[in-house]
Amino acid sequence: MAISRPCYTSRETVARALEAKETARRNAQIDRAIEAASDTIDGGAQGANRGAGLLHRRLWPETATRYFDWPADSRPWRLWLGQHDLISVTSLTAADEAIAASDYFLRPDDGPPYDRIEIDLGGPAAFTAGTTTQRAVAITGVWGYTADTAPAGALNGAINASVTSLTVTDSSQVGVGDLIVIDTERLLVTNKTMADTGVNIAAADSLTATKNDVSITLSTATNAPAVDEVILIDSERMLVTDVAGTVATVIRAYDGTVLAAHAAAADIYAPRALTVRRAATGSTAASHSDAAAVSRWVAPPLVRDLALGLALNQVLQEGSGYARVAGAGDHQREFTGRGIAALTKDVCRAYGRRARTGAV
Repeated sequence: MAISRPCYTSRETVARALEAKETARRNAQIDRAIEAASDTIDGGAQGANRGAGLLHRRLWPETATRYFDWPADSRPWRLWLGQHDLISVTSLTAADEAIAASDYFLRPDDGPPYDRIEIDLGGPAAFTAGTTTQRAVAITGVWGYTADTAPAGALNGAINASVTSLTVTDSSQVGVGDLIVIDTERLLVTNKTMADTGVNIAAADSLTATKNDVSITLSTATNAPAVDEVILIDSERMLVTDVAGTVATVIRAYDGTVLAAHAAAADIYAPRALTVRRAATGSTAASHSDAAAVSRWVAPPLVRDLALGLALNQVLQEGSGYARVAGAGDHQREFTGRGIAALTKDVCRAYGRRARTGAV
């Protein structure tokens, strides 16, 4: 089953923490765990529990139009957004009449996220109801807790608006489950596979089948492997720990592969081929040029850590039939995940929205 939603941690982050050898079966297990962890945090991307979960809110950005009843209270110039966190506004209308951006304020002033919109009382605009107060106000924009991103390389080759595979220049910054951004389009990464980097072992260099032979002279610095990128030469995987000019330093026989000798001019591969879901989270699919910048949506650090902890716990518990224990003999106790419980409290305190109930 492919990843179907943006996740708060990635397959690669969990695998690195587990020091797990990559296999199709292991990848599928980790993918299930990171989706389950993300659903636990925000209630899931779809369905009745959407936006519920531990935090009672969804953190990733989504472009959408949402409708609100006319604010028929003592302050009809103020519209509270309830459970809908707002990042930015593209258009605002009331009773099908557009309200200019200069005629309203997004509050609080230190947002996003914003929790209300206020009409500028010194201007001409107003929230009007029209023929009905129901769904009288329409807001089109980006919804969610944060739209923060981090650089993640660039496209290695132009793509049109319909392809579902692309190649990037740096696989170390992008993982399965990540939401990436190219121009204004958001794309969900559902898989990664090896691609030829176009870089080889230099013609005057080679690698012996010894653990301490860790320096690779590269044929070119263009598209050179990046620090923390996993590369593949023949059938041996290596983890890049440093790059200086055209010399890469690596950890040999990485990810459970076998140490081997490699000849001069051997091809160097990296998991830069991404399978993606286009037009993710309400964005619009578009063509993108070669070398277009790629960025990765960044979840708040505590949320990311909780997602990692929940995913790790699920994978490890599955391996033990949900019977993991700590200690031995008289001191043996069922594994309770107390560290996760403390982290959950910290995350809920920092990012949680209080649940609201209503009485009839």
